[in-house]
Amino acid sequence: MRGDARCAVVAAASILAKVYRDALLVDLDREDPRYGFAIHKGYSTPAHMEALRLHGPGPHHRAGFARVRAAQLSLEFGV
Repeated sequence: MRGDARCAVVAAASILAKVYRDALLVDLDREDPRYGFAIHKGYSTPAHMEALRLHGPGPHHRAGFARVRAAQLSLEFGV
């Protein structure tokens, strides 16, 4: 079951984690604006996928994420 729907402490922790993650992504966007992290907050929006296709994954992308691997492979093989 969804803990944040059943417990106020879990709900508060979830909100704090999301706010913290969003702040980190805004900082990453300042560091490297090519990926638009401040806008999409790490979700695989069409704009983010296009940036991955154009620039390849950056050092902060999760290498194990299937879409990141696919973007890396497409750059390596010119797909």
